[in-house]
Amino acid sequence: MPGAFISSGPSESKNYPGKLTVRVFVACFVAAFGGLIFGYDLGISGGVTSMDPFLKKFFPEVYAKENNIKPSDNQYCKFDSQTLTLFTSSLYLAALVASVLASTVTQLTGRRAIMFCGGMLFLAGALLNGFAQHVWMLIVGRILLGFGIGCANQSVPIYMSEVAPYKYRGALNMMFQLAITIGIFVANVLNYIFAKMENGEGWRYSLGCAIVPAIMIMFGAIILPDSPSSLIERGLDEKAKKELIKIRGTTDIDQEFEDLMAASESSKAVKHPWVSLLKRQYRPQLTFAIAIPFFQQLTGMNVIMFYAPILFKTIGFGATASLMSAMIIGACNAIATLVSIFTVDKFRRRTLFLEGGAQMLICQILIAMAIGLKFGIDGNPGVLPKWYAIMVVCGICIYVAGFAWSWGPLGWLVPSEIFPLEVRSAAQSVNVSVNMIFTFVIAQIFTTMLCHMKFGLFMFFACFVFAMTIFIFKLLPETKGVPIEEMHIVWQSHPYWKKFVTPNASPESVC
Repeated sequence: MPGAFISSGPSESKNYPGKLTVRVFVACFVAAFGGLIFGYDLGISGGVTSMDPFLKKFFPEVYAKENNIKPSDNQYCKFDSQTLTLFTSSLYLAALVASVLASTVTQLTGRRAIMFCGGMLFLAGALLNGFAQHVWMLIVGRILLGFGIGCANQSVPIYMSEVAPYKYRGALNMMFQLAITIGIFVANVLNYIFAKMENGEGWRYSLGCAIVPAIMIMFGAIILPDSPSSLIERGLDEKAKKELIKIRGTTDIDQEFEDLMAASESSKAVKHPWVSLLKRQYRPQLTFAIAIPFFQQLTGMNVIMFYAPILFKTIGFGATASLMSAMIIGACNAIATLVSIFTVDKFRRRTLFLEGGAQMLICQILIAMAIGLKFGIDGNPGVLPKWYAIMVVCGICIYVAGFAWSWGPLGWLVPSEIFPLEVRSAAQSVNVSVNMIFTFVIAQIFTTMLCHMKFGLFMFFACFVFAMTIFIFKLLPETKGVPIEEMHIVWQSHPYWKKFVTPNASPESVC
């Protein structure tokens, strides 16, 4: 019984019948549209903020520094503007608030309703940004986009984990991360195309095209079936059983349905999931719901994604070259994520985490050395050799690939699969909230950090990559191939976490 921590045999004893049906694949594919809105925004904002017409209209001081109208003492500090970074980072505070509110609503209305609301809010934000005439319109539009992303990030990973057969849960859940990377790549391509518009209005098209992924997730939310767990949670038991038969492709679903019902009964015993989440029996899962998104942001990956054009411009690439480099990185990100879909259910989660961490660590150290040797502390390299530019882009691509097949998708997969039903929505809100808090912080202070830390910024992130790799090695149990209803077993058998969980305890009895 999930959440009840009863004694049980190994997870393999619960081998639920069923197969990967077309209905499940289509449901996960459509739900993954929620990742498009997040990815599109990550990719579009950095490109737009590197376009001269956009800077000239909304951030004239930055434009003056960047074009040497008002010379900057240091190349690293050209884009150091808190108002400019607020344009990017305000979205993530809004996403934090939305994810917390969505956790309560999703229990009452189901995952699909929250997805639809997220699409509507994102649509409104995209329109406001596309027609913006003043900075406040940009900021308000970003806040609406943030509400939409918060709703999608809260509901989509849970939905996908609930409908996917446990044998394929990793690969299907990673479609969300794949959608994020596709959104980033498409945004980079559009930025490159629209930046060439002679009327200087290309940035409007870049921001306004966000309505496309917004409409896609709204349409998807309408046609998706509810997950059996969500239906049971709302008292629709018979409908849940029929849906479980459809998505598993077999009528032999009694064992899984009984476990889902038991999970629901356990969930109903928890009157205050936010309070219950703090109890000792949920300590291991809560630790990872906080630590994984915390470390995920401090890899520095999102800095690369939404500030790549600015970063490349800072280290001497031209405007068009910087957008082209960002596009190459976006393509690398998407391809590497596709690789993870085919490997996550074959290799262990821990293996991918550790390999990705080692790859990112080595790349960050080498990139810091390469930039430090060429740019020094004033950021003026003189003539930038073509071979050097290629080397920097390749180094960043290898770093991005390491993230894309490890911490990127697993950062969403693992937290969404380790929590029992009674606290699952609240826990996912914690996961999204921590992610958005640190995305906001990093986005807001990145240009200041680049100005003061210079090439040492990569070493700063490398220290966190080292720490998080050790953390995973020491504390994360393997969750590959474990049914989501039986996940408590991995904590009971872990040498450290087993002292926090008590077999034969009810959800409300352990404090």
